[in-house]
Amino acid sequence: MRALARTAAAAATALALLLTGCAGDGEDGADGKIRIRFQSLAWQKESVDINKQLVKEWNASHPGVEVQYVQGSWDSVHDQLLTSFEGGEAPDVIHDASDDLADFAYGGYLADLRTLLPDRLTGDIPAQSWQTATFDGGVYGVPFLQEPRVLIANTKILKESGVRIPTPGKPWSWPEFRQVTKELTGKGRYGIAWPLKEPVSVTLNLGLSAGGQLFHRGADGKVTVEMGEGDHVVPGTIHDQVNTDHSAARTALGMGGGDTLPGLFGGKYAMVPLGFSYRQQVVEQAPKGFEWTVLPAPAGSEGLAQGVSPQTLSVAEDSPHKKEAVAFIDFLLRPANMVRLAKGDWMLPTGTAALADPSLHTADLGWATGAALATALRPAPAQSVRGYPEWKDKVATPALQEYYSGAIDADELRKRLVEDGNRVLARYQR
Repeated sequence: MRALARTAAAAATALALLLTGCAGDGEDGADGKIRIRFQSLAWQKESVDINKQLVKEWNASHPGVEVQYVQGSWDSVHDQLLTSFEGGEAPDVIHDASDDLADFAYGGYLADLRTLLPDRLTGDIPAQSWQTATFDGGVYGVPFLQEPRVLIANTKILKESGVRIPTPGKPWSWPEFRQVTKELTGKGRYGIAWPLKEPVSVTLNLGLSAGGQLFHRGADGKVTVEMGEGDHVVPGTIHDQVNTDHSAARTALGMGGGDTLPGLFGGKYAMVPLGFSYRQQVVEQAPKGFEWTVLPAPAGSEGLAQGVSPQTLSVAEDSPHKKEAVAFIDFLLRPANMVRLAKGDWMLPTGTAALADPSLHTADLGWATGAALATALRPAPAQSVRGYPEWKDKVATPALQEYYSGAIDADELRKRLVEDGNRVLARYQR
């Protein structure tokens, strides 16, 4: 009897653990609640706190559907998600970025949200933002936070130089920008530092302002790389600043964005092009008395257009509670909540109602400059290109790094990006 009792108890314990595990994976718990897991990639304390608070508010107002917060990491999210998808253990609600979704969407791991999303949400987010999460006609994520690239500048150096200060209404052109960086260069100081440890997205996204596209989809749906006149403007400007004008610091080419901040604070660089969210690091790390301002990136034939890959919220195809998962996403992205999330990450919301919030249009900390750029943001050029990660890592990154350092010329850059690049992409489009 004792052995039987122990066996029965063990079985009961195993069953309880199984039920608990299933509940954590989105199944109904013994208490009748639906449980869904939300994997967040928030990493700054302010952002993590806001995400957790919103989960708490949802759970308090939706007793029948409990959301469980799961902490993920930007550093490992792609491989982690792929493993969880293949193992049948993916979270129900998935925080990621639009440029990471293509393989998951085409692989059938993400739910097509077109029939699940409420009209309020689809109508609030502009069409160009939805394009960033649309693959082969399906919508596989809700874009909710975006980040333009801006110029963070030393105010004192700008004023003393006498150069024209650009605004979103009257930005610098790319030729004027090049001239300005020459004028800002002096003894022991460069006009600009380009942190180009990862040069591809910067080059492609800013290239949209000059009419660059690089990737072209034919009538047959296949994508090829072509380098037109507009595609040369941004890389040509950076190359000439480094190698001809010596107005851009060569040593910064191998740096990440945050690595350039000490030089900005110390007067070694007059300006640094960075993502909008870097303003938080400036606030936290700048020495007392350091004066800085946020300027728009240069404009070209397409104005201030630049590519972005918004942060997204998706639903796993295997989730048994897609309806509840989408309801939670809708709650997270109500205008007031979207503003809270944007402020927590020092980024811009995609929603038009949230973007209209007065707190995002103050001159303080450059919010107004960023908000003024929102309508110019477009899907990153490589957003839906299959084979892009390999093209980026094996072809574009080394080619651009060598070009910016002066090791190869523009003709060799074009040859590598186009000829070598098309050989890579062809393997994914047979």
